[in-house]
Amino acid sequence: MTTRLLVTGGAGFIGSHYVRTLLGPQGPDDVCVTVLDNLTYAGNPANLDEVRAHPRFSFVRGDICDAPVVERLMARHDQVVHFAAESHVDHSIDGGAQFVHTNVLGTHTLVDAAHRAGVERFVHISTDEVYGSIESGSWPETDPLRPNSVYSASKASSDLVALSYHRTHGLDVRVTRCSNNYGHHQFPEKLIPLFVTNLLEGRKVPLYGDGGNVRDWLHIDDHVQGIELVRTGGRAGEVYNIGGGEELSNNEITRMLLEALGADWDSSVEYVTDRKGHDRRYSVDWTKIRNELGYAPRVPFEAGLAATVRWYREHRAWWEPLKAAMV
Repeated sequence: MTTRLLVTGGAGFIGSHYVRTLLGPQGPDDVCVTVLDNLTYAGNPANLDEVRAHPRFSFVRGDICDAPVVERLMARHDQVVHFAAESHVDHSIDGGAQFVHTNVLGTHTLVDAAHRAGVERFVHISTDEVYGSIESGSWPETDPLRPNSVYSASKASSDLVALSYHRTHGLDVRVTRCSNNYGHHQFPEKLIPLFVTNLLEGRKVPLYGDGGNVRDWLHIDDHVQGIELVRTGGRAGEVYNIGGGEELSNNEITRMLLEALGADWDSSVEYVTDRKGHDRRYSVDWTKIRNELGYAPRVPFEAGLAATVRWYREHRAWWEPLKAAMV
């Protein structure tokens, strides 16, 4: 029996890779995918070119806050994987209203329509940033949420809204919280693609504060693997952390990128004023998804980073117009 899957934000970095993977040669043959995306600045139609002609793919341009559009789509689908979100922390510092509108109201619009339409499963994609900052150790899923930016607060709120529909209405809601993603097709405002493309253009890279902020890095292949494990084998009402097992400081990432691109620190790195409220360290404990669903990251960071750098070298036509529009 074919599963009719609605993927919100499917033209973005992670969502589009999820769709390409599902409809690729190694993907399941019993899933039809509809992407709902409003094609805001980080939603790129080119990210879906590989699957646009696929017989089990369709695309709808629309806003997740538009209840009539969402209700019509929910009535025609069995499951939802919800990626759509405003996600750039710097933008939320400058003004958070759009983050609250999209991430909180949009998630409520989706999950309420899913409940009313009798959708069988709703997978909500979240972030490790909802936990705040941790000096040592790693967060299990049972840790309290202590978000420190409007972005992470809006994501934490959307997690709670989605899970409330499980507890109140019995809707099968599953939440994933991932660590920092990297890989091809990532919008060039994020650290790795920004630094790679700046260096390819002969420009300096802006390093926040002292460069000591630490993140756990997760390749998009591994993130997609984890999401599918949760969609197909996870439990209703549960939260699953998805980590990469590659904890590195921004200084370490910068050194690796400089080496990969033949640049030196003194002429290529510019320290800039640290982000307001910048979380020092993130680290998720992904024991639960490993033990319950057999998840394990497969892409070593050095190999994944090298492949990412190579992709940006070879796809200037993809990112150059995006960077021009950022100026």
